[in-house]
Amino acid sequence: MNRFEELLIEEIPSLRRYARALCGDHVQADDLVQECLLRAVSRRKLWIGRRGMRPWLFTILHNIYVNSLRRLSSSPVVASIENLERQSASEQDADLHCVVSDFEKALRQLSDEQREVLLLVGLEQMSYKEISKITRVPVGTVMSRLSRAREQLRQSLEGDIKPAIIKRVK
Repeated sequence: MNRFEELLIEEIPSLRRYARALCGDHVQADDLVQECLLRAVSRRKLWIGRRGMRPWLFTILHNIYVNSLRRLSSSPVVASIENLERQSASEQDADLHCVVSDFEKALRQLSDEQREVLLLVGLEQMSYKEISKITRVPVGTVMSRLSRAREQLRQSLEGDIKPAIIKRVK
C-alpha cells in the first residue's frame, strides 16, 4: 500500500462522521463517502502531496453534497424504512429520543451553509482556514456563519421566541 492509500484510509472515519451529520441518514452518508473516495482515487494526480489529504477530501465531499442538493431540489422526498424502524425501536427511551429528535430538527433548520460550517468545526475540529478552503468562502464568512448557526441552534433548542417589539406611538 502506498502513502496516498494510507492517508485516504485514515480519513474515512472522519468523512463518514461528517457525511452522516450532513445527510441525517447512514445509507446516504455511506453513498456520499463512497462517491468521494471514488473521485479522490480517479483524480489522484490532482492531489498535491505537500498539502494535507484531509482538506482535499473534505472539499470533494462538500462539492458532491452541494451538487446532490441541487439535483434533489426538484425531486420528491423519500423516507427510509430503516429510519422508521429506528424511530419505533427508540420509543422505549422516549426522553433520549426527544432530545436527539429536537437536536436533529434544530440542525435541519439551519441553512446548508451554516450547518456545514458548524459540523466541520464542532464535529471534525477543523480550523477556520481549513473550512475556508473547503467551502471556498473567506475566513470571515466562515466565522459569521458559525456564529449565526450557533445562535440559531441555541434559540431553537431553548425555544427562545423573541416577542415582537411594539413601539408606543403618541
